[in-house]
Amino acid sequence: MTLDSFRKPPFNLDDAAIAWVRERLATLPLEDKARQLFNLRIANGYDEASVAAIERFRPGGVTRAPGGDLAAEHRMLARLNAAAPLPLLVSADLEGSRMSLPGGTELPNPLGLAALDDIEVTRHVARIMAEEARAVGINWTFTPLLDVNAAWRSPIVATRGFGSDVATVERHAVATLEEFQKLGVAAAVKHWPGEGYDDRDQHLVTTTNPLSMDAWELVFGRLYRAAIAAGVMSVMSAHIALPAFVREVAGDVGLEAFRPASMSRLLNEELLRGRLGFDGLIVSDATSMSGLTGWANRRTQVIDMVAGGCDVILFSEDPAGDLAIVLDALASGAITAERLDEAVARILAMKAALGLHRPADAVPFALATPDNRAIAEAATKRMPTLVKDVQHTLPLDPQKHRRVLVITPGIINPWVPHPIPFAVPDLLREHGFEVRIHQPGEPIEARDTDLILYLFGEETLMTRGRNFIDWLKLMGDPISAMHRYWHDIPTVMISFGYPYLLYDAPRVPTCINAYMTTETMQRAVVDLLLGNGQWNRHSPVDPFCGMEDARY
Repeated sequence: MTLDSFRKPPFNLDDAAIAWVRERLATLPLEDKARQLFNLRIANGYDEASVAAIERFRPGGVTRAPGGDLAAEHRMLARLNAAAPLPLLVSADLEGSRMSLPGGTELPNPLGLAALDDIEVTRHVARIMAEEARAVGINWTFTPLLDVNAAWRSPIVATRGFGSDVATVERHAVATLEEFQKLGVAAAVKHWPGEGYDDRDQHLVTTTNPLSMDAWELVFGRLYRAAIAAGVMSVMSAHIALPAFVREVAGDVGLEAFRPASMSRLLNEELLRGRLGFDGLIVSDATSMSGLTGWANRRTQVIDMVAGGCDVILFSEDPAGDLAIVLDALASGAITAERLDEAVARILAMKAALGLHRPADAVPFALATPDNRAIAEAATKRMPTLVKDVQHTLPLDPQKHRRVLVITPGIINPWVPHPIPFAVPDLLREHGFEVRIHQPGEPIEARDTDLILYLFGEETLMTRGRNFIDWLKLMGDPISAMHRYWHDIPTVMISFGYPYLLYDAPRVPTCINAYMTTETMQRAVVDLLLGNGQWNRHSPVDPFCGMEDARY
């Protein structure tokens, strides 16, 4: 790597930017170079201790889940930038739905966009995400996903990816990253070397991409080459093994074939840079995940990530301790000075590509403009998919289906300690329905119930292990868990998220996939339940999970 290589994609630097990178690389003290490797998470809210600790550490970047106070966000980032030797990369996961920015537009998630499969809508949504990110100070997003919904039990890809069809994933992911980067938000495609064929969760275990290299090239080789050709600035190297490539290069190396990519020189340098030609920045996935911590102790993790090709270490529970590991490894030669300079040069190059080397101009963007809200709402209304309605229950009628029993565990969010109530019951009440919420253990009788409505609200759930209908918890006891009522009472099951619930309820007569739990989506679904509009009939995945009987 030479600095002149940054004149080419993905950074496309001009003479002034190259000169800035060269000068900073030459004058930055060794310890400050090492600090550039770290991207630290800012605690939610405006915790003074968290902000002060980052201010003292002076990292190369921070990750932030923004609060709702725009002025406070700007003051906090200005304070951190004032303390840092170089402008900060400020990152987030721009994914829509419940990950939409507080105070911003309530946006669709990737699986909803894949269900709609309208590239212009995807571009509009990505543009809104980027504009609102810039408005709060974000300049780097750890999206879009290039993962594939192949192992459908996975709780991780689920609603965060663009479905199970490789061509669909390619179209929407490339459109998304292009729109992000047009507006000054660097994209990081993930999860290298490809997630979705192992139904386990990297947060809990190192996962494995089990494909042969021929098969891998047809799926993830195609997807990553397309992203690289589109100029993606960064790639997230995940805690995923690709044993087929390691064995192709190194032979039968036993356990080493299952080393996570985040710590693998072969996967980062030989495959991603060498074979695929990527010359942008590589960032590790979050380093607190068991997919990494289950593999090695912290010293080995840090050294192998940097020496193995990761330019940025994502998150640290002990930044000072991790910095000491890097400095000690530099002194011993476990990390070479050349490797450190290469990583820092790429960090500087991406900062320059985003214009951070120049005085900042005022950002001409705002949150939740009327036009943007209208675009998002119109798109959301077109997304809900009617998977099947074999008893012709729909549309609902407040006379025929007046007494509605809602059975639901609520909306589940791994960051929220208690289930979030659905808005659907109140929305139905506004239309004249009598709605009651089932309590676990409560008997269900056809004589006082005209419709059973199952509502599930589980989008991608980190650390869940598996997504499924927990009939025992839902119904309250083993006998009730075994009862099904749809032969006697019209029944509709709606998933606002995970699209594979037919695996656990293949005989449910009416099934709807709505992909996300936002109130905008809930309102859209209620309108369609009442016959106001046309259902989408396109599924971005196989909602029947390969089971023919689930179709009937």
